[in-house]
Amino acid sequence: MERPIALVTGASGGIGASFADVLAKRGHDLVIVARTQPKLEESAARLHAEHGAAVEVLAADLETGTGVDRVGERLADSTRPIELLVNNAGFGSYGKFHEQQIEQQVAMLELNVVALVKLSHAALGPMVERGHGGVINISSVGGYQPTPLYATYSATKAFVSSFTNAVHEELRGTGVKALVVAPGFTRTDFHERADVDASMPGFLWQSAEAVAEASMSAYERGRAVCIPGGLNGVAAAFSSVMPAGIARRVAAVVSQRAT
Repeated sequence: MERPIALVTGASGGIGASFADVLAKRGHDLVIVARTQPKLEESAARLHAEHGAAVEVLAADLETGTGVDRVGERLADSTRPIELLVNNAGFGSYGKFHEQQIEQQVAMLELNVVALVKLSHAALGPMVERGHGGVINISSVGGYQPTPLYATYSATKAFVSSFTNAVHEELRGTGVKALVVAPGFTRTDFHERADVDASMPGFLWQSAEAVAEASMSAYERGRAVCIPGGLNGVAAAFSSVMPAGIARRVAAVVSQRAT
C-alpha cells in the first residue's frame, strides 16, 4: 500500500519541522518546503533514517510569486498526488506599525495570506476531484483580537482563521477537510525572527511537537478549529466575547509583557 504524501511549508524548523516528524511517524511520505536547500536536505535524511519516509525537498521562497508557483505546480501534479497540505510558513514582527519598514509588512502579507490562499487553492481543486485529502492552515490565538505591537501579524492570522473556517464549511460532503490551528506561545525561532525576547511564564508555553500532535488529532476527527492547550482555548473564547476596547487593551498588555 502506498504511503500518502503530505506537503509541509516552513518545514525547516519549529512547528513545520514538528509536523514533518509527526506525519512521517504516522506513515506519510513528505514534500518539505522552505527557503534553505541544505537545511531541508539534512531534515530529509533524518526523517528517512528515523521513520522510513520518502522525502522530497523543495526549496522555494514563498514571499515571491516564483516560489509560490513552484509549490503550486507540485500540488497540482496528479502523478504524485498530495493528500495533505500544511500551510505553516509565516512570520511576524514586533513594534508600532508606523515605525516599521513597510516592505517588511507587505512581505508578511504576501507570505502569511497571499501564499497561503494560492497554495490552498492549488491543493483543494485536485483533492475535491479525487474526493479525499485536506489542508491544515496555521493561524494563531493572536488572530482572535487586534494585537497592538503585532498589528499586521494578528490581522493576517485573523484572515487565516476566517478563511479556513469558511472553506471548511464549503467542503462539507466532498470528502476533503480544512482545519485551522491557532497555537499560543510555542517554543520555536518565531520570536527571534520577530525580534522579541519572550519572557512569559513557562506554563503558558507549548512545544512545537505538542502543537503538531494536537493538530493531527483534530484533523483526523474532522474538526474545523484546533486551539492547542486549555489556556489558549479559554483565552480565545474570552477574546470572542469581550468588548473590543477591552480586548485591545488586554492584548496590548500581553504584547508588552512578551518583550
